[in-house]
Amino acid sequence: MARPTKPSLVTLGDFFKFAVARFRAARLAYGHGTTNAVDEAAFMVLEALRLPIDRIDPWLDLVPTPAEKARLVTLIEARVALRMPAPYLLEAAYMQGVRFHIDRRALIPRSFIGDLLAGGALPIAKPRRILDLCCGSGCLAILAALAFPRARVDAVDLSPGALALARRNVATHRLGDRITLHRGDLFRPLQGQRYDLIISNPPYVDAGGMAMLPPEFRHEPRMALAAGEDGLDLVHRILVDAPKHLTKSGGLVCEIGRGRAPLEAAYPKLPFLWLDTELSEGEVFWLSRSDLA
Repeated sequence: MARPTKPSLVTLGDFFKFAVARFRAARLAYGHGTTNAVDEAAFMVLEALRLPIDRIDPWLDLVPTPAEKARLVTLIEARVALRMPAPYLLEAAYMQGVRFHIDRRALIPRSFIGDLLAGGALPIAKPRRILDLCCGSGCLAILAALAFPRARVDAVDLSPGALALARRNVATHRLGDRITLHRGDLFRPLQGQRYDLIISNPPYVDAGGMAMLPPEFRHEPRMALAAGEDGLDLVHRILVDAPKHLTKSGGLVCEIGRGRAPLEAAYPKLPFLWLDTELSEGEVFWLSRSDLA
């Protein structure tokens, strides 16, 4: 497809339309907060100027400064030339309207668990102690702390870079008194600790999925995505150790992507409760401690 010619770019609306045309012509891949060229372009031009990202219509007639125009052109062209996800280019991502700093040290925030936390759809009312396994940028730990204002949260990751990023996000949201970060392999830094709620969005991409990743996803840390032949390497370990770290009435919420069939085949006696959202079905499960025990 022919590359769109660069029109006269005056207003933010001009840049928005130009970005949409460039992204469609380049046949980019999405999935890092947006699902199409229109939403991607809107997010990029609004976030680049630190405008509210919920609606672009009120800002279409805004005339950016020369420096802002140069920044917009650079970002739009980088998105196409590098196939870099927009949140990495802008160093910002949003979940449930909450802004997080992000860079290539961690997976770009996205999880159906965030929808469940914000919607109050978890099978537990008022957890006082919460654990976020494989916390990455800290986004779910922060959303959990916001959803349950009286809870204390521990968050664990193996990557020092991801934890440094999480530390920054925790500080930005002023939650350092309630969220404690730990470096280690799953439960290992948490000997003797028990929680009312464990949440985890671990690496779960299977070997076939890794082989077919679009270029955008290859910019993310491989260790945050790849999880063996069936995508369940870490999930198996979580299921084994979770009962030792749950309170009597506690439970585990875990996201597994497309791993439902192999998971249920591996554990035919476990009564998985699948927590569906508006955009997902059979990708997040709940198991209580009694189920696991």
